[in-house]
Amino acid sequence: MNRHLLLAAIATLAAGGAFAQGAVTAYGRVNATVERTRNANQTVYRLNDNASRVGFRGIEDLGGGMSASFLIEHGFNVDTGAQSGTAMWGRESWVAIGGSFGRTRLGNMGATNAYYTTADYISLHNHDTGSSADAFYLYPGRATNMIAYTSPEIDGWVIDAQASLSENSQLGRTQVLTGNYDKGPWHVGISYLQSGAGVRGPRPKELGLRVLYEFGALSVGGYFIRNDDSFGTDTRRNALRGVLMYAIGPGELHLNMGYAEKVKGNAIANDDARQVTLGYNHNLSKRTKAYTYYTRVTDDAQLYGGKFSSIAVGVRHNF
Repeated sequence: MNRHLLLAAIATLAAGGAFAQGAVTAYGRVNATVERTRNANQTVYRLNDNASRVGFRGIEDLGGGMSASFLIEHGFNVDTGAQSGTAMWGRESWVAIGGSFGRTRLGNMGATNAYYTTADYISLHNHDTGSSADAFYLYPGRATNMIAYTSPEIDGWVIDAQASLSENSQLGRTQVLTGNYDKGPWHVGISYLQSGAGVRGPRPKELGLRVLYEFGALSVGGYFIRNDDSFGTDTRRNALRGVLMYAIGPGELHLNMGYAEKVKGNAIANDDARQVTLGYNHNLSKRTKAYTYYTRVTDDAQLYGGKFSSIAVGVRHNF
């Protein structure tokens, strides 16, 4: 990571915030675990990062119900201090114009709306990060060089559309359309994604459905995802995930179970795979929690990395 570049960016944004009447906000998350992992019959004790990041966001009132906004977000590994990924602002970086018509963003969206609508939304125990992250979500497509539109809320529904520009034929194009419903105890998401050639296969497609319902202290949810051509031409695979969360005062009990069926339509050696995670979060404040979990992936064909398990204890702090 270019430390001087980061410090210069922070100083510039801080100075700009003074002229923008405090419209620029710094935020972030530091999340680390101490773990005992077992993979391929090898046991390792490690200090592990869980998607730590720092970012800046700002908004300016343009009048007439219009606003301009931006967000840039940098990922780092808290265990070593190293940059996460190859790009300085690789987690997310965009500029937007919004109003009564909704919001249009230009830039790097960080992850596709299909991911946020399904896998990310129901990963309640550790925000789909670290060793207990969803092992079976394929993360198809890309979110760089993208134009994105978010509609105003209409009776609980918000529609998002994303499209990447080709720029480089090796990257291919990605189109995403999602609908998210949040009203009362019901939270529903529908997603469709199509990716271009050169990204995990010829023309990968993904269709997803997510539902989560809150029964007071108990939350129950899950997703169904269908992937076509993600493992080669004329291949298909279904994945399911279910989650339970029960709140007990400042604590939360979590159960997360995932299933990926055998890939159909080609000759690769594979079979059904499963993941189970049992966790407990203790909220020390609105911004800080201590937590522990056990996760296990059963993947005899090693299509998703093989058999793996981890026992972890961690601390997450938002700022």
